[in-house]
Amino acid sequence: MSNQSTTTDVQAFFEDLYGGAFMEKVGMALSMVSAGVVEHGRKGKVSITFDIARIADSQQVHISHTVAMLAPTLRGEKSEKDTTQTPMHVNRGGRLSLFPENQGQLFGKDGSTNTTHKEA
Repeated sequence: MSNQSTTTDVQAFFEDLYGGAFMEKVGMALSMVSAGVVEHGRKGKVSITFDIARIADSQQVHISHTVAMLAPTLRGEKSEKDTTQTPMHVNRGGRLSLFPENQGQLFGKDGSTNTTHKEA
């Protein structure tokens, strides 16, 4: 039995979303909203939303990730919403990762493809 956790590594998860660009989007939204809050003295908001849908009949899901921001301005507020999508593998215990944790034996000793692939 493995000592590996079955929970998702959140730091790796965020780094993998949209090839790493998701974290940059969150950072930009936080900076823009914070600057508006300080400059105009009113509250702002940054929201992150995840929608998860299964990909066909597989052990994969599409993670639709949205960064929404509401930044105060001189005469009101400005908002922006950005949604992108990343496919992820669902491993043992629901652990999400960009690549499967166990790909099984893909080739036989003689180099032929293994058609009796089994998931661990």
